[in-house]
Parts: sequence; structure tokens; C-alpha cells
Amino acid sequence: MRRTVKTAAAVAALALAGGALTACGAGGSSANSGSGHSITVLMVNNPPMLELQKLTAANFTKETGIKVHFVVKVEQDMRDTASTEFANQSGQYDVATLSNFEIPYYAKAGWISDMESIAKDPSFDQSDILPSMTDALSYDGKVYGEPFYGESSFLMYRKDVFQRLGITVPANPTWEQVAQWAAKVDQSQQGMKGICLRGLAGWGDNLAPLTTVVNTMGGTWFDDNWNAQVNTDGFKTAANFYVNLVRQHGEPGAATFSFPQCLNAMQQGKVAMWYDSTAGAGSLEAADSPVKGKVGYVAAPHDKTQQAGWLYTWAWAVEKASKHQSDAMKFVEWASSKQYEQLVAKDTSSSTGGPTNIPAGKRASTYSDPTYLQVAAAFAKPTLDAIENAPSSNPGVQKRPYSGIQFVGIPSFTDFGTACAKLISSAIAGSQSTDSALDSCQKLAQAAGDKEKQ
Repeated sequence: MRRTVKTAAAVAALALAGGALTACGAGGSSANSGSGHSITVLMVNNPPMLELQKLTAANFTKETGIKVHFVVKVEQDMRDTASTEFANQSGQYDVATLSNFEIPYYAKAGWISDMESIAKDPSFDQSDILPSMTDALSYDGKVYGEPFYGESSFLMYRKDVFQRLGITVPANPTWEQVAQWAAKVDQSQQGMKGICLRGLAGWGDNLAPLTTVVNTMGGTWFDDNWNAQVNTDGFKTAANFYVNLVRQHGEPGAATFSFPQCLNAMQQGKVAMWYDSTAGAGSLEAADSPVKGKVGYVAAPHDKTQQAGWLYTWAWAVEKASKHQSDAMKFVEWASSKQYEQLVAKDTSSSTGGPTNIPAGKRASTYSDPTYLQVAAAFAKPTLDAIENAPSSNPGVQKRPYSGIQFVGIPSFTDFGTACAKLISSAIAGSQSTDSALDSCQKLAQAAGDKEKQ
């Protein structure tokens, strides 16, 4: 797969696609205090990150004397803030959560510091990081990001509900089967819909699961010559399937649902299935989860391909303009360490802590730890299988000029992808037809493709 990065100016388009947003801090001020022993961390508001925020002062700060101010935002707002900050290099944030989409481009542009000092520290044990994660967070032979947790995607379903209805779920289901099950379980008990799928607009929100459906149903964003394929064949089939499935048997208000909303719906028994990140399993199996022990986990549904799961990691990146490089690196090394995983395992005082909520998917040792495997028995193997089987080198049925499974690995995707995500979301909301949304998206994608041809 070819990764196309033309110039640093092209990379700047990636970051400047999102406007500057006012930081809304959680756990401290958003402005760096200027002290050599105080850093500011921008991160997404998912459960593993909130657990980190909770544990930092009593552990990392106590051990190092480094105070950490967290700025916590919902996913899309966090992405927009990070992209603007790193492009401007103002040094407001020392560390941010970035993904395997942004980090290679930010490294190319010189916006983030390499993490070779961490990678070469024997106590950190870089060799224990899953190879797919290290590769995804490297550029030009150097590591530029360390994963907080890694993920793929799989199908989660209510075993008790399916058993009551006589439905047997295979280890590798098809999307046709999922649609049939969704229709059967829809309203099989009061207040329960068939499936939860992301509908919230965002290239990392609704387009993530949708693009995996596109891949396995024979579609692609671009052919090998950068001609957009959005309103043709496999892409059109997949988009109509996705929109129709969520409109007919999905959660009410699906156009506003992202990961947290679907997680809550699954926990509260409002949906019988959920196709999304493997990271959701820990919360579903937490000690206080209403559905603990009731959920089954199988591979991402497929169609024309054998594998369909995505590959993603929320990772730490240190801004090049940070004046607190050493302290920032110490935080990253701690937050991605084996020791931090053990802290989470021992914290049984909240739903975000405990062995099932270890930020997994990044270290091989996690999946050979008997204690973890015992408490995470329901989802540990399906998660590791999904990550190791993610078809990163060949996600579809045809050659394509870009990298990425659930995203298009070019800087302009944040722009045209977000615009297309809004169009798909409007189709889910019933404001326009799916075909009309795809026709508009086709024009946006082709404009981006034409620039790649130059």
C-alpha cells in the first residue's frame, strides 16, 4: 500500500482543516503553568483516558513531582483542537492523543518529537509493543508515538437474547446475517433495538465503521489512479446497506451516536448488537456493568473479504514546540507502560478501573498474563485476533493508492472525509437519500483525488 505525502504544506492542510476551539479543561487548567515540572495533556474523553486522569496525581505526580493538567474533549473536538495546535506550534499542549492516521504526517511535517529515547529504554520494553502498533506509529525508521491502547473492531451481541431466540452466531459472521439478526431481535423485548452503529458525523466517527463495510462489500474511496469511487458499485451498495440497517433496526437518534452513546445503549439493554471498537469490551465486562457476562464477541462482519476489522490506536505524541520535552516524555513512558496497566488492574473502585479495563491491545505481555486472561476471558482472544488479523495491507478487493483500513491515509481526508460524514449522517437522519449524499461526496472526493494526481 502506498502512503502519499507530498509536502509539508500538504500536511498543513490536514491540521488546518479544523478551526481553533476553546479548550474546556478537566482535571486542571488548559494553560501550561510554565513550570519545568508541569505539563498539559490534551486527550479524548473515553473511559480509559478518564481512568488515566484519575490515577495520575496519586501515582505519576507523586513519583516524579510532575503535575499534569488534562484538557479532555469529545473525539471530534479533540481532533480539531490538536490539529490546529500542532500546525501552529504554539506549545500550549505538551502531549496529545493522536492516532496512527495523524502521527506519520505530523512527523513528516516536523510537528512532533521522536520517541527514540523511550523506545530504546530497556525498562519500557518496546519489543513488547505489538509490531503492528510500532509500525503504525513510526516514520522514517523512528518511533514518533507510543500507544495508550490499540484496537480493531468486532461485533458484540447479547448472548442471552440470541439464545432465547434460537440464533447461533458463528465466529466469522457476514453482514447479511447481521441484518437478519437485527430484524429478528428488534423489539424482541421491550425497549431493545437490533443494533447500534455510529451515525455521528466525523471521519473518525461514522465513516470508520462504514468504510470497513465499504471495503468488504467491494468498494473503495479511490481506484489505483485516484479516481473517486464513492457513488459507484461496492461503495454505493455498502452505504445504502449501512444507512438502511441503522434506520430500520438501529438506535433512535442514530445520527447523534458515537462510541460513548452506543456503549451506554449496549450496557443499558437498549440494543442487542453493537459493531464498533474492541475497546468497548472492557466496559461491557466491568464489575458493575449491567450486561457483564451476557455479551458475546466475534470477528467484524464480512462480505467479499475474509477479514474486515479496522486497525487503530490512540497514542501519545509530544509537540515539538513543547518547552517541557523531558517531563512530557516521562509522562508518555509511564502512561504506556506495563506498570500503568497494573495500576488500572488494581483500581476496582470505579467502572473505568479493574482488570477488564486495562488499556490493552498494545502489548503482547498483556495477552500472556494469566490474571488478565482470567478476568478478560470473554474478549481477550477475540480482541487480539482482531488486531492481528486486521487487513492493513489489503483491506479490500482491489488495489488502492492509499493506506488505511477505516480511513484514507492522505492529509486532505480530514476535510473531504468530514464533509462526506455529514452527508452520510444527514441520510441516516432522513434529511436526504443515501444516493444523493454519495453524489455530493463523490465530487468532494474527486477534487481531493485530482490533487493527488498532480
